[in-house]
Amino acid sequence: MASMESVVQAQDANSSDDVGPRLKAVRLMHGLSQRELARRAGVTNATISLIEQGRVSPSVGSLKKVLDGIPLSLSAFFSLQLDDDTQVFFRADEMPDVGVEPIRRRLLGAVNDRREMSIIYTVYPPGGDSGAELLTRGGEQGGIIVAGKLEVTVGGEVALLGPGDGYYFSSDRPHRFRNVGDCDCVLVSAISPSTI
Repeated sequence: MASMESVVQAQDANSSDDVGPRLKAVRLMHGLSQRELARRAGVTNATISLIEQGRVSPSVGSLKKVLDGIPLSLSAFFSLQLDDDTQVFFRADEMPDVGVEPIRRRLLGAVNDRREMSIIYTVYPPGGDSGAELLTRGGEQGGIIVAGKLEVTVGGEVALLGPGDGYYFSSDRPHRFRNVGDCDCVLVSAISPSTI
C-alpha cells in the first residue's frame, strides 16, 4: 500500500501549480488571513504568501505543518472540490413538496444531485399518518418536533413527542409517524443517506 507521502507526491506531481491557489482558496474558505494561518501553523507570513503565489513549492512536511493550522489533512486538502458552485441558501418557495397528501414534506437542497442526506420540513395535519404498515429503509434518521405532537413508533417502542423533543434511530428498524393531536405537527428531520 502506498504511503501518504507518496500519494501526496503523486498528486503534487500532477498538480504542482495547484498547491498555491488551492491553499489560498482553502484559507479563505476557513475565514483566515495569511497572518492568522501563519500564527496557527508556526510559520512566517512570508511562507504562506510565497506558497500561495506559487513562488515556493512546499515539501510534504511543510505543507502538512501549514494545514495543521487550519486544521485539514493532506488528503482532504487535495480532494476538496473548490469549484463547487452548488446552491447553498434556499428560500421556502425553492423547496419542493415531496410529501403524499395530506402530509406536506418540503425537501431542502433538492437541486443538489450529490446530496448525502435529506433534510425535510414536514407538516402532519391532525390524523396524518405515515401509514399503517411500519416503514424500513437503510441508513439513519432523526428529527425534532417544532410544533404540535407526534406519535413515533420505532420497533416495539412508542413515544408521544412534543415541541423540542426528538428522535434518532437506524432506519432499518420498523417505524411509523402519526399525528394523534388536534393541530398540525411540524417537524424538521434528516435522513441519511438521501433517499428522496
